[in-house]
Amino acid sequence: MRKSLVYTKTGDKGTTGLVGGTRVPKTHIRLEAYGTVDELNSHLGWLHTYLLDESDRSFILGVQHKLFSIGSHLATDQEKTQLKAASVITEADVKRIEAEIDKLDEQLPELHGFIIPGGSRGTAVCHVCRTICRRAERRILTLSETCTVSSEVMVFINRLSDYLFVLSRKINFDQQNNEIFWDNTCK
Repeated sequence: MRKSLVYTKTGDKGTTGLVGGTRVPKTHIRLEAYGTVDELNSHLGWLHTYLLDESDRSFILGVQHKLFSIGSHLATDQEKTQLKAASVITEADVKRIEAEIDKLDEQLPELHGFIIPGGSRGTAVCHVCRTICRRAERRILTLSETCTVSSEVMVFINRLSDYLFVLSRKINFDQQNNEIFWDNTCK
């Protein structure tokens, strides 16, 4: 079996190919959008190493697979190429995140203030993932101003950031770490 090349040299002049073959500058908002999703996926892999609950680990891995689908969705110029079935995010995918948020939130104490990221390494990494997710959402929304992006993709990313917030609370709760609440007196 022949080994595939890691380098193709096709991007040496600052362009890259989209799904379907269209070439765009590497500075295009489309690349910012799916590149930020890729960054989020990498950080979720890091978060996965801190998770002790197998259910949480399994859910995060499932999210990582969906983020690959979203990356493919965002890398497809739908004006020129039909979206592949594997790149479609559905309402059921969104509902799965919402159900997981509800399941985790039921286990947690009521929230009485703004939380400062931290408490444990896993919690801190979870908050990093949450903020990258919010940035990905902003990039995707910017892309949607000029290109076709399904509403389910945008809702999925929005719910994912909510899930990561609730997961950060659960990690602290499971590890019996106190949440750090914002001291709004700033003393």
